[in-house]
Amino acid sequence: MDDEVVQRVFQEGGRDYFQQQPSTSTSTSSSSSILQSLPLHVSFDHGYYLLVKSIQELREKKEGLVTVGIGGPSGSGKTSLAEKVASVIGCTVIPMENYRGGTDEGTDLDSIDFDALIRNLEDLTEGKDTKIPVFDFHQKKRVGSKAIKSAMSGVVIVDGTYALHAKLRSLLDIRVAVVGGVHFSLLSKVRYDIGDSCSLDYLIDSIFPLFRKHIEPDLHHAQIRINNSFVSSFREAIYKLKCRSESPDGQSTFFLKDEAQTDNFIEMYLRPPSANEEARINDWIKVRQSGIRYYLSLGDQRIVDKNFIIRPTAEFEVGRMTLGGLLALGYNVVVSYKRASTSVNIGSLSLSLETIDTLGETFLVLRGSDRKTVGAEALRMGITGQWLTKSYLEMILERKGVPRLNTPPLVSATSVSHNQEKDIAAPKPIRTTPNLVYQLEDLAQPWTRSPTKSKMEPVLPTWHFASSDRSHGGSVATGSSAFRDTMKLAPMPDSYDLDRGLLLAVQGIQFLLENKSVPVIVGIGGPSGSGKTSLAHKMANIVGCEVVSLESYFRPEQVKDFKYDDFNSLDLPLLSKNIGDIKHGRKTKIPVFNLETGSRSCFKELEISEDCGVIIFEGVYALHPEIRKSLDLWIAVVGGVHSHLISRVQRDKSRVGCFMSQNEIMMTVFPIFQQHIEPHLVHAHLKIRNDFDPVLSPESSLFVLKSNKQVAYQDILNILDSVKFCSSVQNFIDIYLRLPGTPANGHIAESDCVRVRICEGRFALLIREPIREGNFIIQPKVDFDISISTVSGLLNLGYQAVAYIEASALIYQDGKILIEVDHLQDAPSPYLQIKGVNKEAVAAAGSALKLDGSYTTKSYLQIILERLPLVERSYSGTHTHQAARLQELVESIQSQWTKQGGSTPSESSQSREVSPMDGIIEDMQCRIRRLERWHTINTVLWTFLMSALIGYSLYQRKRQ
Repeated sequence: MDDEVVQRVFQEGGRDYFQQQPSTSTSTSSSSSILQSLPLHVSFDHGYYLLVKSIQELREKKEGLVTVGIGGPSGSGKTSLAEKVASVIGCTVIPMENYRGGTDEGTDLDSIDFDALIRNLEDLTEGKDTKIPVFDFHQKKRVGSKAIKSAMSGVVIVDGTYALHAKLRSLLDIRVAVVGGVHFSLLSKVRYDIGDSCSLDYLIDSIFPLFRKHIEPDLHHAQIRINNSFVSSFREAIYKLKCRSESPDGQSTFFLKDEAQTDNFIEMYLRPPSANEEARINDWIKVRQSGIRYYLSLGDQRIVDKNFIIRPTAEFEVGRMTLGGLLALGYNVVVSYKRASTSVNIGSLSLSLETIDTLGETFLVLRGSDRKTVGAEALRMGITGQWLTKSYLEMILERKGVPRLNTPPLVSATSVSHNQEKDIAAPKPIRTTPNLVYQLEDLAQPWTRSPTKSKMEPVLPTWHFASSDRSHGGSVATGSSAFRDTMKLAPMPDSYDLDRGLLLAVQGIQFLLENKSVPVIVGIGGPSGSGKTSLAHKMANIVGCEVVSLESYFRPEQVKDFKYDDFNSLDLPLLSKNIGDIKHGRKTKIPVFNLETGSRSCFKELEISEDCGVIIFEGVYALHPEIRKSLDLWIAVVGGVHSHLISRVQRDKSRVGCFMSQNEIMMTVFPIFQQHIEPHLVHAHLKIRNDFDPVLSPESSLFVLKSNKQVAYQDILNILDSVKFCSSVQNFIDIYLRLPGTPANGHIAESDCVRVRICEGRFALLIREPIREGNFIIQPKVDFDISISTVSGLLNLGYQAVAYIEASALIYQDGKILIEVDHLQDAPSPYLQIKGVNKEAVAAAGSALKLDGSYTTKSYLQIILERLPLVERSYSGTHTHQAARLQELVESIQSQWTKQGGSTPSESSQSREVSPMDGIIEDMQCRIRRLERWHTINTVLWTFLMSALIGYSLYQRKRQ
C-alpha cells in the first residue's frame, strides 16, 4: 500500500545501507530532498504502520542492527509510538531520559549525556553487549545500569526529545519526528485564553522555550513525520470508585505487601489570565509534579455517572519550563495541594490510599479500565462506604471557596452573553473524505509549529433544548410531562471526530437524565462498517446500559432473500412495541436473531431499571423517521471501513488507468446509502466522523499464530477456561476479487484483492493487510457485514473473481483466547489458528499445544496457490475444474441481486446516470488518451523518418 514511501525511507537516508552510492549533497540539501519526497506529514496510525514496515524491510535487506530515532517535543506521543512498535516488533527501547547527567530541566540539551548514549549505540551496532544507565526521578540521580545483549537487540529505538540531534543522526537508520498531541493542544488552549495579543512564535518561545532553537531544526531531518492529533480519549477510559478511608479496615492489609508503591505528588491548577471568578474549573489547566517530572492535562475532563468517576486518557509529560512559561503569560496557580498515594495492583485493577494535606483526609480509590470489573471488585472487597464523585479540587473549593483574582480579568473582544439565544444550524450531511486533502490555509504554518487546523480548537459545545413549539415554549412548567414531551434536543452545529463525539454523546445522555424523565432511549445510525456498533458499546461501558442491535429485528423471510439493507427487513411493529414498553417502564421481550440460521432463536426479557435509565439501539436504520420519532437522542456515524472501501476501490481504479469519482463509486457499491440512509443522518442531534482506518490502525491489533500440526481436542480444552468455554462451527467461502490490469508481477497477491466471505448466507468484507513479525501475524479486527448489493456493485465496477477458498471452521474460545481449526477444501490436513489481543497469552497457548517450530505466516491464499501447477498459479487462483464453481458463485450473487430489483453489469452501465460534469471529464479523458496514442504513433513515425534521412545522408557522403 505504501511501498514507494517505505522505499524512499531507505533511499533518502540511513546509516550504512546505501553507502555505496557517493553523496554529493550537504546535510541541508539532503533535508530538502527528504521534505520534497515525503508527504507533509502523516497521521499517528499511518506513521506507526510505515515505521513497522520500514523496520521489517530494512532488516531483511541489511545485516546487523537496525537503529531508529523517535524525536519530538514533550507530550507529542513519542513514547506511545515506541511502545506500540515494541509490542509488535519486539525491540529494545532506550529512553534518552536515562542519560540525564543531573537534575536540570528535562528538555535542556546540556543535561543529556550524549557521549554515553553514543558509546552504547556503537557497542550494539558492533555486536557487543552494553549497559545503559537507569535514572530515578524521585531520587533525582542515576541509580544503576541495565544490561542489553546485542544478540537480543535486532532493533533498537532511541526515544527522546533530542533523538534526532546531529550527534546521533549518523548512527540512525530510520529517523521519525512526532509533533502534535499536547504540544499543539496547549498552544490552541493558550491562544484561546489570551486572545490574539501574542504571536504564535512568541507563545512557542514562552511555553516551549527550547523548541524552535534546539528541537525543531532536527525534526526536518526525519524520513517519517507524524502529526499526532490525539488529545484525550474516552475510548480507553479509567473508571474510579472513591470513598473515605473509614470504610472497612480490612483493606489496609493490602498496603502492607512488598508490592505496594508510595508516591508523593503536588497538584496545581492554573487559571487563565482572561477568566473571571465565576469561570468554570473545567477551563483551568492542571499540572501534576512528581519528583522532577511534570504532567499536564487541559481541564478537568471527566464524566460522573452514578458512583463512578470516568476519566479519559488525557495526561502528558511536559518540562518545567512549560510551567514557568504559562505563569509568565499571566496564568495563576489558584489551588495547590499535596497528595500522598500508596497503591497496590489487584489483577488488572489498582487500589490506592490517597491522603490530601489541604483536606486532612485519606481516601480509598479503586481504579480499572472496565466498569463492571471495578464494581464487582468493590463488592467482593466489601467496601460499603459512601461513594464520593467530587474531585479533590471541588472538595477544596467547597471548603475554602474560589480564590480571588489578584488582577482584573482581561476583556475579551469576542465575549458573548450566556443568555443570548443560540441559533440552531440547519442539518448538514456528513461525509468523510477517504483521501485526505489539506486546504491551503491549513498549510500556512510549518508542520512542526502549529496545529494543521486553520482555526483554533473550539470550546466543546453544550447541550440545550429547542422547543418544538416556539409560541408556547415559555408557558410550560419545567417539571410537567408536557414539557418533557415538547422539549427536544437542539442538534449540535457541527460534526466531530470519534473521541470528541463519544464525550458529547455521554454528556447528552446525562443532560437528558437530569432534565427529562427516565428512560433515555438513544439511537445510533450509519452505514455498514462506519463504527456505530463500536461506539454504542463504548458508550454502554461508560454509562452502564444495554445495547440492542436492530439486526435482532430481522424478518427471517426477508433475510433468506439477502435483504439486509432493506428497511422492510425489520419487524417494525415488534420494535415499536418494545420501545413503547420501555418508555412506560414495563418489562418487554426483545427477539434474539441467529444470523447463522437466518431465524429467530428466542426472546430475551429486558427491563430498564431506575438505576440505569438508558438503552441504546444501533443499526443502519436506527434514525429512520419511523424509529427516531420514539427516540430521545439521535446519533449519526459515518466513515470507518465504509470510507475505507470507497478509497480502496478508487485506488484500484486509478492503478488500472480508470478514474472514477467517489460519488459514483458510492452509488455503485452502496446503492441504498444515498437514497435510503444518508437522508436520515442529516437530522441527527450529534454527527460523528469516524476516521478509523482498519489497515493502518494499531488500536485493534489481533495476534495470530498459525500451524498445520495436528492437535487433539482434549489438548485444546486443557488450555481454555472451562467456565467460559464455548464452541461453534462455521462453513465459509472466501472469494477474492481483483480488477483486471492490476499490476501483480505475474501472480495473485492478497493485497491486490478485495476478499468477500460468504458464511451461513451472510456476506462480510475482510480487510486484511497484516504485519508479519516472526511467527506472528498481526492483523486488525475489522471484518464487517455487507449486503449482496455491495458485492454486486464491486462486480459491476469491473472486479473479477480470481480465486476462492472453501472451508469449515471449528471455533473454541474462552473470552481471552480463540482457537480456530480450519479444514480447507482439498488440503491434506487442517490448519490451527490461535488468536488473541494479548501477544504473550497467544504465545503461551501455542507453547502449551507444543506448536513451536511448526508455525507459518502464509495466508490461506498463498497456501492454496502453492499447491497449483505453475501455469495455473500465474493465470488463475483455482484449478481448472474449480473455475466452474467460482463462476457459479459469481452468477449466484448476481442473480440474487437481480431478484431484489438490482441490475446486471451490462444493465447498470446502460442505466447509470452521468452528471454533466462527469460527462465533460470523461470526454476530456478520452481526448487525452487519443492524443497520447497519436503522440506515440507520431513519435515512432518521426523516428523512422529521421533515421532514414540520416542513413541516406551518410550513404551519399560515403559515395562522394
